[in-house]
Amino acid sequence: MKENHHDSERIHRLWDEALGNKDLEAALALYAPDASIESPLVQHLMQTNEGIVRGTEALRVFITRVFQTNPPQRRRFKQGFFSDGRILTWEYPRQAPDGDQMDLVEVMEIADGLIQRHRVYWGWYALNILRQS
Repeated sequence: MKENHHDSERIHRLWDEALGNKDLEAALALYAPDASIESPLVQHLMQTNEGIVRGTEALRVFITRVFQTNPPQRRRFKQGFFSDGRILTWEYPRQAPDGDQMDLVEVMEIADGLIQRHRVYWGWYALNILRQS
């Protein structure tokens, strides 16, 4: 598997654009057909015991629900990203210039120009917002 920093940069930029525009098709285009997303939000929105969705159709349902339920504290302030060309990661810190935001860390495994695995780690502030919804 060849490392490609351009894929990481492209995916980082396009994921942020898709999130900001709530563009389902643009978001799905970044994922491999057998990709997965793992997050506490999966359990919450999909009402499952497992916090993982796998495959295009499950991703479609989950991402649609994410876009429909974003609370106002879910903003997109971040400062850069880190990548070795295979793993892409960045943080949404709790403290943002315009107030507190949901504190999350995104980790994506990239292969062949697509997201294979996507994990979202939640901080205490974000988890409190989830519990209240």
